[in-house]
Amino acid sequence: MRVKYGSYGIATLGSSAAVGVAGYFAGGYSTPSGNINGIDKIAFPADTKTTLSATLSTARHSLAGMANSGVAGYASGGYDAITGLIDGIDKITFPADTKTTLSAVLTNASTFNAGMANSGVAGYIMGGNPLPFSNIDKITFPADTKTTLSATLTVGSGTGAGFANSGVAGYVAGGYTGAARLNGIDKITFPADTKTTLSATLSSARNSITGFANSGVAGYAAGGGITGGSGLSSAIDKITFPADTLTTLSATLTNERRNGNGMANSAVAGYYGGGYDASAELVAIDKITFPADTRTTLSATLSSLAVGRQDMAAMANGGI
Repeated sequence: MRVKYGSYGIATLGSSAAVGVAGYFAGGYSTPSGNINGIDKIAFPADTKTTLSATLSTARHSLAGMANSGVAGYASGGYDAITGLIDGIDKITFPADTKTTLSAVLTNASTFNAGMANSGVAGYIMGGNPLPFSNIDKITFPADTKTTLSATLTVGSGTGAGFANSGVAGYVAGGYTGAARLNGIDKITFPADTKTTLSATLSSARNSITGFANSGVAGYAAGGGITGGSGLSSAIDKITFPADTLTTLSATLTNERRNGNGMANSAVAGYYGGGYDASAELVAIDKITFPADTRTTLSATLSSLAVGRQDMAAMANGGI
């Protein structure tokens, strides 16, 4: 039976709402041991962590994640110690969590892309380093073919936060041009894939920022690198759909950090995993519970080679 999207972009099967299954954190970097090829799985709703027997095709960091919920998650691009910059795309097929690698590749071998998906239709990999790039690649489901949009980001940038209101639009917030941090938010409207820039902006210009979404309700942009003070942020900005107005939560991340990654069990909670807090990499996973937007920290932690983990890909299987 085909998955349908209601007026709020939340997947339903018949009249029953989708039930979240699990989120995934893939790859990353851990000092001093280096790149990671492992994939951690956070099972909803208990938030227990296991590590898959499947691994990424190479140990890598600074990669992007997105998912076709109920079907598969994708980890694209990144950097490994063997080939350097990567253009490949690994696919984690649900529910068996087996890994294959697509024949399609990114337009540019790159790092620090932003990823998001219009679940059931296509995933998008946006921007990235080292130039930085402004192109937007589209992976059309289920054939997993790649095209590049005629629309581009407002400016070439990497390390932005990607998230989507599935069935409606995807967003990339903040980032870094190589010369300046950004506070702007670009919007890719489905299905025409046209790009506009919101009048709302982030509460501060930030790079290495993490995104996730409560589809049909709001997107979130958390943490990141800022100018001044400690150079890091614990703030969580919220972009409320469909008006795309921005507020900043009273709740904050456990500590100021950058280079984590995020995913969500839509209608239930968003998760921010790992990152770097200026003194060490982290294994903690913060949870933002919807709709009150309260923050707790899981007892489960990420697997790492050493003290912590940063620069991962994240995605979630929200069920069908």
